[in-house]
Amino acid sequence: MFRANRNHLQPLLISNINDLPDAKRKRLEKSWAQTFYQEFFCRIDEEAFSVLYVDYPSRPNVPINWLVGLSVLKAGYGWSDEELYDHFCFDLQVRYALGLHDLHEGDFDLRSLYYFRERLSCYNLEHGINLLNQAFEKITDKQITDLKVKTGRQRMDSTMVSSNILDMSRLQLLVTALQRIYRALSESDQQRYAETFAPYLRGHAGQYVYRIKGKKAVEKQLNKIGKLMQRLLAKLREAYGEEPAYQVLLRLFNDNYRIEETEVYAKANEELEAGCLQSVDDLEATYRKNGQYK
Repeated sequence: MFRANRNHLQPLLISNINDLPDAKRKRLEKSWAQTFYQEFFCRIDEEAFSVLYVDYPSRPNVPINWLVGLSVLKAGYGWSDEELYDHFCFDLQVRYALGLHDLHEGDFDLRSLYYFRERLSCYNLEHGINLLNQAFEKITDKQITDLKVKTGRQRMDSTMVSSNILDMSRLQLLVTALQRIYRALSESDQQRYAETFAPYLRGHAGQYVYRIKGKKAVEKQLNKIGKLMQRLLAKLREAYGEEPAYQVLLRLFNDNYRIEETEVYAKANEELEAGCLQSVDDLEATYRKNGQYK
């Protein structure tokens, strides 16, 4: 259920920010964090993202402005998800940029960020509407660029942030598919392929992407998984070709990769089609274009 976050409009009277010595508090108020809060965070139109959530009573969403703000900072600084979460938990400057004035205020599980990415990507592919780009258009890329959070290591604009989110969402989906096909194997085949699958079975798929840092690292992982999927599809076809998990793996491979001569390459985000598979549980989508994937 969608709920807008307006708590930041009424800062706490007693907080870590107010406990700072005057000189340090004034320094914080003159830093990029204050600019980010005023010029970006407060301008995020959370209502535009309400389409991503159910409209009946349920657990409220993690504040959209936190998730969008953190996504922008992640792209600008090139953080991994692990670093992003550490900054959210312990970095007073980052928290101030997100309207949080005390270390006891607010928390969220990283899975909420993963779900948010997935919802954004699915909505974009299904409706052709990039909600992040629309939100940034209201703020303008120039303001984002001028927020002084650039480090010289990353370009930061709406295109970069959106691409970052889609890449991470794709990687998590592919890892989930590998976990599913492993569970579909017989006990003897699980033992046979245990070493092959080992890197992808340590926790849920979100935990796999937890420490991956930077776009190049994500691209490297996407290509590595593509080569693995190609080998598995060939080796497992005879015994498991009719299994739903195999069909999902096949569909995902065709959706996300292209073969040039003998090499497998991940498709660029702009090459992905609206009908590509967006969930390992969407078996209907797996067969929607089944003639194309035989």
